[in-house]
Amino acid sequence: MLVKEWMTADVITARPDMPISDAHQIMKKNAIRRLPVEQNGKLVGIITIGDVREASPSDATTLSIWELNYLWAQLTVEKIMSSDVFTVTAETPILDAAELMLEHKVSGLPVIKPDETLAGIITESDIFRMLVRSRVTSAS
Repeated sequence: MLVKEWMTADVITARPDMPISDAHQIMKKNAIRRLPVEQNGKLVGIITIGDVREASPSDATTLSIWELNYLWAQLTVEKIMSSDVFTVTAETPILDAAELMLEHKVSGLPVIKPDETLAGIITESDIFRMLVRSRVTSAS
């Protein structure tokens, strides 16, 4: 089985200059945990909900809510995104993608085309779905 059979092709992305608050809202609204970051059609990074949480202000801060909101609005995706992104192609065997995720402790991999544009994303949820459907199919 190949990544292209299980990946999500309609990927929601972020831009490097996007405020983190906007990226966070997109993740919450769409119930997703990661956003590939594109610039001029090319993959330049990835931001996760964990990255957003780490960048969030501490509850123990002495800053006022207005100061916090101002600082939060100034922080952009490119400041906290990972620019060294592990990727796969649509033709990658799905088990190789799963091994890459385990090896690097990531829960999703952008799927890129030969020209390095984004083709989709494969996540641990997609792999779980594949396993469950394979089991159901083999049990039938």
